Amino acid sequence: MKSISCRKHPNWLEQTLEALNCNGYIVIEDVLDTDFLEKARVALYQVKGSIIREIGENRLAQAGELGVLRIMMKYNPFLISFLEIPEVISVIDKTVSETAILHLQNGFILPSFPKGESPEVFQNQFHMDFRRVLNGYLASINTFFALDDFTYENGCTWVVPGSQQKLIPPSAEYLQSNAVPVECVAGSMIVFDSTLWHSAGINSSGKDRLAINQQFTRSYFKQQIDYVRALGDDLIHLQKPRTQQILGYYTRVPTSLEEYYKPSAERLYRSGQG
Repeated sequence: MKSISCRKHPNWLEQTLEALNCNGYIVIEDVLDTDFLEKARVALYQVKGSIIREIGENRLAQAGELGVLRIMMKYNPFLISFLEIPEVISVIDKTVSETAILHLQNGFILPSFPKGESPEVFQNQFHMDFRRVLNGYLASINTFFALDDFTYENGCTWVVPGSQQKLIPPSAEYLQSNAVPVECVAGSMIVFDSTLWHSAGINSSGKDRLAINQQFTRSYFKQQIDYVRALGDDLIHLQKPRTQQILGYYTRVPTSLEEYYKPSAERLYRSGQG
């Protein structure tokens, strides 16, 4: 598995782009420091409690997910800072362009189960996060953060190197035979082509494993969540212009002629967002 440190390798971005093309993924170490990690862990548990109070455990259980947290920024604005990490910005600028938008930001608090007792859900089955293979055109990229050490025992992500951008999906046998565990230290960022076949592992470590996954697409693809509406104008207006753009503030769709005929500087879909 290819792993480099953004603090020690000045050409980490060039190596990242090469690895994405060849293997479909790479691990970038030393992206998050200890203080940032601790704040993120606290935020995830706080968000989990807020979501449970709002949605209820029964409805969450019916979704068939394991510890997935959605629209986290609504419940804890600290998590917006994951969109402003310099290494994240560098990666998306060089892959899905400077006008890319956030498709999703999901948190994971993966619970531990006794061996052989973990339920089968979408997360721990091999899948692509972006199901459109466009003749090699890179339309979506993921930045996946390990908030704890990722190990075999605590259910680290598994990837199938070189399985990205395949018009014909690999067979289940091939995926199982060629998958490798992405073990890495807390604070690392796993960057991968969103068409790469991957899955979550099974956590049998005896404690939760925490992570955050962000997916960015070209600006003309629909977001999984309309983050601008979900977060509300008050919170959006507090953010830096680039963060607003990543959240989708400059790629909104008019809902009236009044909005459509706004002056160019005020339009919901700004020029240059293609």
